[in-house]
Amino acid sequence: MKEFWKQKLTSRKFWVAVASAAFIILSEGLGFNVDSELYWKLVALALGYIFGEAAVDIARAVKKEEPPA
Repeated sequence: MKEFWKQKLTSRKFWVAVASAAFIILSEGLGFNVDSELYWKLVALALGYIFGEAAVDIARAVKKEEPPA
């Protein structure tokens, strides 16, 4: 279990998600008037990074499972 948390806390995807959630909470919940266009660009950028890295992780895992030729 300790290794699981160490892996999560050192994950860049995790910290991008935390920063994005904090940004959304600050702009929506606390009423910071962030420009709508900037808001959606930052959210899209974070989502693109997270999904892109997830795709790379999946490809790496599939390649690792393939038997050597």
